[in-house]
Amino acid sequence: MENLIYKRFVKEKLDKNGFLEDISFDYPDNFNFAYDVMDELAKKHGNKKTAMIWVSKDGEERKFTYEDFYRYSNKTANYFKSLGIKKGDRVMLILKRHYQFWFSMLALHKIGAVAVPATNQLMKKDLVYRFNKAEISAVVCTPYDEVAREIELSLKESPSLKIRITVNEKRDGWEFFDEGIEKMSDTFERPSGDDEILAGDNMLMYFSSGTTGYPKIAVHSFTYPLGHIVTAAWWHKVEEDGVHLTISDTGWGKAVWGKLYGQWLSETCIFVYDFERFHPDEILPMFKKYNITTLCAPPTILRFLIKEDLSKYDLTSLHYATVAGEALNPEVYKQFYQATGLRLMEGFGQTETTLAVGNLIGTEPKMGSMGKPNPQFKVELMAADGSQAKDGEEGEIVINTANGVPVGLFKGYYKDEEKTKEAWHDGYYHTGDMAWRDEDGYLWYVGRTDDVIKSSGYRIGPFEIESVIMELPYVLECAVTGVPDPIRGQVVRATIILAKGYVGSEELKKEIQVYVKEHTAPYKYPRVVEFVDELPKTISGKIKRKDIK
Repeated sequence: MENLIYKRFVKEKLDKNGFLEDISFDYPDNFNFAYDVMDELAKKHGNKKTAMIWVSKDGEERKFTYEDFYRYSNKTANYFKSLGIKKGDRVMLILKRHYQFWFSMLALHKIGAVAVPATNQLMKKDLVYRFNKAEISAVVCTPYDEVAREIELSLKESPSLKIRITVNEKRDGWEFFDEGIEKMSDTFERPSGDDEILAGDNMLMYFSSGTTGYPKIAVHSFTYPLGHIVTAAWWHKVEEDGVHLTISDTGWGKAVWGKLYGQWLSETCIFVYDFERFHPDEILPMFKKYNITTLCAPPTILRFLIKEDLSKYDLTSLHYATVAGEALNPEVYKQFYQATGLRLMEGFGQTETTLAVGNLIGTEPKMGSMGKPNPQFKVELMAADGSQAKDGEEGEIVINTANGVPVGLFKGYYKDEEKTKEAWHDGYYHTGDMAWRDEDGYLWYVGRTDDVIKSSGYRIGPFEIESVIMELPYVLECAVTGVPDPIRGQVVRATIILAKGYVGSEELKKEIQVYVKEHTAPYKYPRVVEFVDELPKTISGKIKRKDIK
């Protein structure tokens, strides 16, 4: 651990048990992950150490060393430059889990262009908005799932988009990535002078996956990768000679949380399964085959995994498991523990942050708790009147920036001063998420500030009720919202998707209501229960409570 490359950029203060107590960062003014981490790892390990194992849906397998990434990132940087991509240009990457995503990310970092990852689920309307909002000049995309066609349909309304590049398959009117990079030199000189890339420059943009309104664009600087040292080393607990799997499409922020920066800073191997649709029975055998040692996945994926008969699979290589992306229902925690003997270590963060709260190594997890604040952020809970929330009192999760902006926190929303000031003012970044803190300092998630239900003077967070309802074996998905009531102001409503083989009935409604009454405070039970076939969701799969009618 002592000679890991990330140690060059941080000072860690450990407690008497050897666990992280505090962390500070020390990096050059021109810090750049591609040059100062990946190229250095290529010098350190060459072709002797595998940096990534990539497996296609058809079983094709490729192993990339740090030397491979050095060469391919240079080839890709030269290729992008030959097409006219330059420092400051915004380049959208719609590449699913294709290995070209990692070539492209590192290449854009080397050029000083801004990477804008996006999901392949975007349609013409979504693309036009994003192309124009971020002033996208180039796009590198998968040829699958009609992505290229939707981009072509958006061209007339997207004047900034000049360069279109596809991978894996040629397409008329498009540049072909795979062929183009092979013609290029595998050396690339680090820009200097007027072209020098500085640590504070824009490096990465993500469209937020909020549940209301048009998505905002969170901007991160070149220091952002360092913010994920804690993510990988102290939360994921990745192993130097291990293999880490984070299940996420590259279009989402979770991909760079778990499939790029912190993992390579910790010198672990990243495992990528480039699937089309998630099937648990396809991925579970891979744990043994590829000796996967650490796992991070959102609760949705874990729910699919625990529905399988896990006793049929050898998961003994798995040493540690973490969960983030949405709040974790205790039932998922219990079933995963029963199946694997591993306690899911929950964490919390946003597109705008790195890991802000988590059950770090050395923490004794409390089932249902997000853990404690990551010491790189000054995380506080703010009551409705702006004061500090007391233990047991609900408050908004905020990050105190009065003494400076911490590494890992975003720069603001791209060309949207109004939205930036709404979220970040008076020395605090406001997450918009509610929690309460117990006497041991653990935080417990309540919900979004605008999701809180106010009924008969009570403030009710939907997540707690959803967690109770999800314990019922016949409930597949659930969303709890408030609906107007002339007497109480609002009452609690549960909108439920039942598992296969179950049909909604008045008797089942009553059974659910009684169960909630018995397992949480009676005033929280859903007075309204509805059964539906589907719930409205964002592109990223988060339930849009505001759209439930």
